[in-house]
Amino acid sequence: MNQRAETMDDDRPIFVQIAELIENSIIDGTLAEESQVPSTNELAAFHRINPATAAKGINRLVDDGTLYKRRGIGMFVATGARETLRERRRLDFSAQYVRPLIEEARKLGIGTEELKKLIETWEEQR
Repeated sequence: MNQRAETMDDDRPIFVQIAELIENSIIDGTLAEESQVPSTNELAAFHRINPATAAKGINRLVDDGTLYKRRGIGMFVATGARETLRERRRLDFSAQYVRPLIEEARKLGIGTEELKKLIETWEEQR
C-alpha cells in the first residue's frame, strides 16, 4: 500500500478513500487473497488520520465481504475478493463512462463502428 497522499486529498470522506486504497491493492495484486491487511493503527499512523476513520474504511470492506476478521490476529482479504471487486468496478465503469460515451456519440450521430475506430485510434496513440 505504497500510495499515499494522492488518495487523501479529494473531496470524498477519508474512510471511503481508505477503503478504495485497500480495494486497489487487492485488484492490482499487492494484497493477495488470504493475506493480512494493515491494521487500523498502521493505516492511521501511515496516513496521519484518526484510527476510528481507518477502522470505518476497513469495516466497510468487512461489511461487503471483501475482508474478514481472524479473531486476535487481524483482517484478511477474502477468497474471491479480487474478482468480485473487479466485476463491481467493471459495472461502475460501464455506468459512469461507457453509457455516457454512447449517449453522447448517439447525439453526435456517431455509430458503433465509428466509435470503435475512435477508441482504437486513441489506443494506438498511447
